[in-house]
Amino acid sequence: MTIRTSRVMLRRALAGLAAAALLGAPTVALADDYDPQRAGHPVRMIAYALHPVGVIVDILVLRPAHWIGSLPGLDEFFGHEPYDD
Repeated sequence: MTIRTSRVMLRRALAGLAAAALLGAPTVALADDYDPQRAGHPVRMIAYALHPVGVIVDILVLRPAHWIGSLPGLDEFFGHEPYDD
């Protein structure tokens, strides 16, 4: 391999690394606008407290129950019908 060929390969490799770094760079994350009238509502504060509980119940109770109820043989007993997406 000649010196000229190795320089061309090095430039291409550096250009590829630079392109990968630019394409993989994180972008700015934008948050929702804060509305004190909505965020300070008493029902919203209760929802802030109950939402994690609902997610935990969904993951630990409801999803496994659905999985068990949709197993072949048990699906007829529980009345589970597959749905089309």
